[in-house]
This record gives sequence, C-alpha cells and structure tokens, in this order.
Amino acid sequence: MATRHLYIARHGDADAFGNLTDTGREQARSFGQRLAHLPIDAVWHSPLPRAADTARELNIFLSGSAPVGEASELIDHVPYVPSPEEIPPSWVPFFDGYDADEAERGHKIADSLTARFAVPPDGDADIHEVLVTHAYPIAWLIRHALNGPAVRWLGLNSANAALTVIENRPELPPSVVMFNDMSHLRPDLRWTGFPTTLRA
Repeated sequence: MATRHLYIARHGDADAFGNLTDTGREQARSFGQRLAHLPIDAVWHSPLPRAADTARELNIFLSGSAPVGEASELIDHVPYVPSPEEIPPSWVPFFDGYDADEAERGHKIADSLTARFAVPPDGDADIHEVLVTHAYPIAWLIRHALNGPAVRWLGLNSANAALTVIENRPELPPSVVMFNDMSHLRPDLRWTGFPTTLRA
C-alpha cells in the first residue's frame, strides 16, 4: 500500500528579524543528518527566510537528488480562529483583533495545506517529503491527522528543528508516528521556540 511519509519540522532558531541564528543553523544540520538515510523525494519550505534557510542547511546532508522548493501553503499563519464559545479564557487576548476576513484567509491556507500534503499518493509508489514550516501549521496537520475539532490546534507547539512524522495511506486514517522528537539535537539545542521554563 503506497504511503505518503511527511517528515515535518519547524524552522531552526531565528532572531528577531526572522533570520537563522548560529544555533538555528546547527539545528537544521542536525535535522538533515537525522534524515540522511531516508529516500527523500522532495524538500518543501515556507516562503519565509528562516524556513528557506533551514531547508538549504538540512539538504546538505540529503542525497542531493531531492529538489528543494517553496510551498506557499507552509507559510506561518493562524489556521483557525475559534468562536467565542471555543476560546479558553487564557487565549482570548491572543485572538483580540482578528477580523473575519483575516480569519477566513488563514483558514483557507490551512485547507490548502491539508489538501496538498495530508493525502495519500496518487500512484503505487511511496512518497517521502520533508516539510519545513512553522509551529501553527504543524499543529494544524497534527489536529487534522487525529481528526480533532478545529480548535484543537491550540496548545500544540513544536520546538525548532524537532521531527514530526505523519503517514497517509489510501482508505485509512492518517498515522502520527511521532511528534516533536528532539533526539537528534544535543541537549543545548533542544526546546528553543518554547517559553523558557524548567525541562526534564
């Protein structure tokens, strides 16, 4: 049964201007090393520089045969703005100011993301694709794979260059193989992109 394997990562650590830091470049290279043994068919990245640069850094360690390209669906965006009844009180300030047009644009991008990538292959061959994106699109893809309500993208976060794997097969629900795995990163490279707090 043909499978679309998605190897998904948030871009490496970036500065306030959206450019990769030295830490971010090292994270991206470690991520590339993690994937080096896989038969990657394509690397897709968000249009934003921090994602494009991450894709180029990790591709150093891939076979070289996989094309690297931009996918507009991977842009950083809010995939779903909850209704007032759905918003947990602590999230209300985050969504303050989102108007209906902006919310609709974000949801259209989210729908295009799943329509393009969260589907089985067309043919009989497996597909192995790397997606370099941002925390919110990853949360949306996980929510979609688990068939959760739209609001459940909230509360899912991804560390920089952590690995999430989703598999899509014909006539079967998607499989979340792993989420936010950082085992390829040295301890000092882990947990960036999260609020500072104690970690186990």
